[in-house]
Parts: sequence; structure tokens; C-alpha cells
Amino acid sequence: MSRRYDCSDPIERSRGVADAATSLRRGEVVVLPTDTVYGIAADAFTPSAVQKLLDTKVRGREMPPPVLVGSVRAATALIEDLGPYGQDLIDEFWPGALTIICRANPNLSWDLGETKGTVAVRMPLHDLTLELLKETGPLAVSSANLSGAPAARTVDEAEQMLGDNVAVYLDGGEAGTGDASSIVDLTGTLPKLMRRGVIAEDKIRAVCGVLLRDENLEDEADPWAGTEAEAAANEPAISFDKPSGDEAAISFDKPADGPQSS
Repeated sequence: MSRRYDCSDPIERSRGVADAATSLRRGEVVVLPTDTVYGIAADAFTPSAVQKLLDTKVRGREMPPPVLVGSVRAATALIEDLGPYGQDLIDEFWPGALTIICRANPNLSWDLGETKGTVAVRMPLHDLTLELLKETGPLAVSSANLSGAPAARTVDEAEQMLGDNVAVYLDGGEAGTGDASSIVDLTGTLPKLMRRGVIAEDKIRAVCGVLLRDENLEDEADPWAGTEAEAAANEPAISFDKPSGDEAAISFDKPADGPQSS
């Protein structure tokens, strides 16, 4: 039976964070709010928990979840190399809606799925989620919805889809604005924009000085090509291909109802 906590109440919030942290350490999954949409989280270093996250969403290992961190130090421990642009992007946009794709630290014992040696990392701008992350360490987090369904912006929407497969639901009210995080791939020689999101492309380019675009990216005139409701289902499932030379490719599985989130 799932447990749900109204985190607008300080006592409920304290109990909820404690219960969520304990549940995550036991290898269970929890639902939490972020600054984009609601996410379903698992301990990033417990392979069975990550698999449970994927199973709950009805998603395969070819679409590994991104990792949320509670501090820059936690992020750098997961990453082999930020390259010449990573630290500047972190300094400018974290915590916030920027996901960076880097080569993962090869010494880590984890299994997020078929990442081919890369990891997508983000530090969210959400005090409740950061509070939990500081208790648990890095969490594998994907959008709190069934694969192919719109991402949940409220805990009710998440619970309707995921039910008792989730141990704890942290209700933090409506999550974010429904806009996606922007994704930048740093595994190549130059940074590459993989998805437009909350952070405008020109702002990212101003920090990096140069910014390539993924060949599958929509024309800038209409980045979402849809309504606000479609934008709410905003984070695609991330599927990593093996790097070739200086460039690592990343593809997005976009469901019929629109992209998903994490």
C-alpha cells in the first residue's frame, strides 16, 4: 500500500522525506515533485531499484533514466570529465532546468541501463527534492507516468498512472511550469543542444560561445510545435548510443501524445 504525504504541512513533509529516504534505501521507488514535472525516483546505485523504476513505467533498458543530484560535488563525482564547457554551464544554470550529458565515471558500480558509458545529470531547482537528494545521494529519476502517457504535473495524476507500484508519494503541489529542461551533450568536442527547454538556446550559446544542434532538433521558430498541454508532457525518454569518435549520439523516443519528462 502506497503512503502519501502532504508536504505543504511541515510535520507531514518531515515524515514524508524520512519515509521516502528509507524506502529508496530499501530499493523501492518514490514519486516526487521537481521544477519541471513530477518524477519517479530510485536509488541510482541499486540496479534492482532502477529496473523497478523502468518496469513501473513499462520502459525498456534502452531508455535509461537521467540522474538528479543535490549538489555540484555529487554531480562531478558521477562524471569523468566536464570538458571545457561543463563547469561554466553548471555555474550559470544550476540548480535549474539544464540537463548535461557527460561521459560517466568508469569507476562507479551502477547500472542505469544501456547508457554506453554516458550519464545525463541535473540539479533541480526545487527545495523539497533537494532536501531528499541530500539525504539519499544521486537518484535515477524519470517522469512519473506510464511510458507514452503525458507527464504528471500533480501527485494525483502520477498516482492514477502508477498506483501501488510506488512506495511513497510526496505531494508538493503542482510541479513546475510544464516546460522541459534543456539538454546539452558535452561528450563531443563542442557542446550540442539535444532539446530546447526552459533555458533559451541563445542563453546557453552566450555561456559556451558556440553551440551545435542535434540534427533531429525542431526548427527554432516552433520548438514545441504544439499546445501548452503537449508541452506539459515534456521530457523524452533518453536513449544513449555508443560514442563514435568525438561525438556521442542521443536519440529521443517521443510518444504519440508528445515528449515525456524527467
